[in-house]
Amino acid sequence: MQSEKISSSSITEQTAAPAALLVAVDSSKTGQDVVSRSLDELEDLAGTNGFVVKGRVVQRLERPDGLTYVGSGKLLEIVEMARDMEVDYLIFDGELTPAQTRGIAEQVDLRISDRVNVILSIFAERARTDEGKIQVELAWLRYRLTQLTGRGVELSRLGGGIGTRGPGETKLEQDRRVIRKRMAVLRGELRKMEGRRQRSRSLRQRREMVTAAIVGYTNAGKSTLLNKLTDSDLATGDQLFMTLDPTARRIEAGDGLSLILVDTVGFIRDLPGFLLQAFRATFEEAASADLIILVCDMADPDAAAQIEVVHHQLKDLGAGSLPFIYVLNKMDIVSSEALHQVMAVLRHEKADRIVQVSATTGLGIDRLKEKLAQFVKETLVEYHALIPYREAGIVAHAREYGSVTEERYEPDHIILTGRIRKSRIGPLQAWIEEGPQRSGS
Repeated sequence: MQSEKISSSSITEQTAAPAALLVAVDSSKTGQDVVSRSLDELEDLAGTNGFVVKGRVVQRLERPDGLTYVGSGKLLEIVEMARDMEVDYLIFDGELTPAQTRGIAEQVDLRISDRVNVILSIFAERARTDEGKIQVELAWLRYRLTQLTGRGVELSRLGGGIGTRGPGETKLEQDRRVIRKRMAVLRGELRKMEGRRQRSRSLRQRREMVTAAIVGYTNAGKSTLLNKLTDSDLATGDQLFMTLDPTARRIEAGDGLSLILVDTVGFIRDLPGFLLQAFRATFEEAASADLIILVCDMADPDAAAQIEVVHHQLKDLGAGSLPFIYVLNKMDIVSSEALHQVMAVLRHEKADRIVQVSATTGLGIDRLKEKLAQFVKETLVEYHALIPYREAGIVAHAREYGSVTEERYEPDHIILTGRIRKSRIGPLQAWIEEGPQRSGS
């Protein structure tokens, strides 16, 4: 029984797209609707990864079986079903443990994959920049380490080709050392790239640039929205994880002010922890922003639950306390059920922080631009200050964190007029005069 890596390259080499059967466990804690929606999403993921899904199997258990995920008897039924459907792969709606991988492989003569493996394969296909490729490889290696647990773990038939049969503990330790060594090299390269990203963020702040991160569930329309707001031409499509590498664009906010919009990686429920770690530097673009623009797919009946997933993951990244603007996208094809449920989830949010748009037709885009311009103006404070010479160091602070439009040296003080972030106004506060009209006095 040969192993085969699930990737775009291996799929395209075949004469036809591989057929798959999806397998899930419905526990009493989740419920049928949750499982059905999770399988809908898994089917989209599998389709994005090049599979043709021919069917679904749901087994009712309190928890996934520790050895075969669905139980030995049910697994044999699934094998018969797969043969009748001429299916090549079983894709499990969860992350298989090494014991489950081995247990399933011992009973079936089919290729095996799981939800995590499919997501990783999509990431591998979509990475374009050097940083994105390094992040994906690091995620693969983290995943491989989770599978290299225990003596004689069978990995050769897990879709994704993340290992081979080993003679025992010695080979296992050798594999671990090789993986950890490579991970250390990749982390070093990512640290260098993160240093450049951090310098870029600092430069934005010094140049009085307010930043907004466009976040949301995968395929919510984030890149399409960025294109519409900035007249850009980023790649878009009705596919999951179209964007892996953050892209920044500037829009004018009036009165000489501008806003930097950053497109980010889409979120998804049950995002593997090691994938979040590998892409942490990228996700931190959201945590370092001044504003979160959370895009919701209003054509998806599951939109409300997706908002909660994004909220939870942003909180884990330290971005949960930032100000939000909620963009209800695809209002031209809105699901009435989704709209009702989303408004219930957002019932405690201020109405002026919720904007209904269609990034495709342009509906509501002008109103969104007005909201963004308003936020920029509220974030930056205009000031007129008389600075004593003994506090002359404040001038450097004002230059670093804002713009200085007037700097005049009088016999007793320095006259300073400009604009600065509210969060950085502290050193100036004691010396601010009532208004710039006094600059000529």
